[in-house]
Amino acid sequence: MMMETAVYTRQFLYALELKRGGRFGRIQFLRGAHYQDMECWPAYWAGLPPMWYATHAVAPLLALAETRAVQVHCFGSGQMREELQRQYGNPYPVETAIYQLEQPALAAEVTRTLFYSARPYLESFVVYGENACYEWQMENEDPMLFETSPVVPDQQRTQTVNRPAAPDRRDLLPPEIAHHTTRFKATSKHTHSSFAQGGGPHGSHPHLVHEFVSSIVEGRQPRVDAVTAANWTAAGLCAHQSAEQDGAAVAVPRFG
Repeated sequence: MMMETAVYTRQFLYALELKRGGRFGRIQFLRGAHYQDMECWPAYWAGLPPMWYATHAVAPLLALAETRAVQVHCFGSGQMREELQRQYGNPYPVETAIYQLEQPALAAEVTRTLFYSARPYLESFVVYGENACYEWQMENEDPMLFETSPVVPDQQRTQTVNRPAAPDRRDLLPPEIAHHTTRFKATSKHTHSSFAQGGGPHGSHPHLVHEFVSSIVEGRQPRVDAVTAANWTAAGLCAHQSAEQDGAAVAVPRFG
């Protein structure tokens, strides 16, 4: 099992409920981003191609669309010091990609940063549907939900805007571990922001553990199995290949 936190956050689980309830209608486009400054992290991170570590931005999009990426155009952007380029031969602090998805007429955009970008940490995604748009684009703010009235030819659609707080889905967990999703104040022992968010990034870790153990006990494949993990990861690896070729189209191989 791939322990991908991004498909177990409160925000993702809420978006999944919106989709299952038909609130989006047909999904028309998806966007993901992961901004992070990894200066002074362990040496193996230095100069890492951004899209090599893109699953936090890629996974929510492909999981919500229930599909895989089949082709990508990606461009590198920005400049960083020569020292950071030596380890991986990567000159780009930022990479942004457009994916063609296997589902007909559906595309997604992903941007990833690792160095030299003055943006505080953020994992985010946006789902653009024909009837609703769900935007989670600020780490410390509730997402925005835009909903429009049904399409009537030659009639302007009305729109509502709300900021629904993504609920804590402890109801999906056994009572013995459900309390671990609760937000609490960071202390000298627990200093990382993910603790304040509750059980890892936005409450995801207890859900990951429950799915991992449940898949073993029930003798089944986990939700994010090896094939799914390969499809999500290959999307980022192929994006960097495209960036190295000035945005040329690169096919994303199918696994499983």
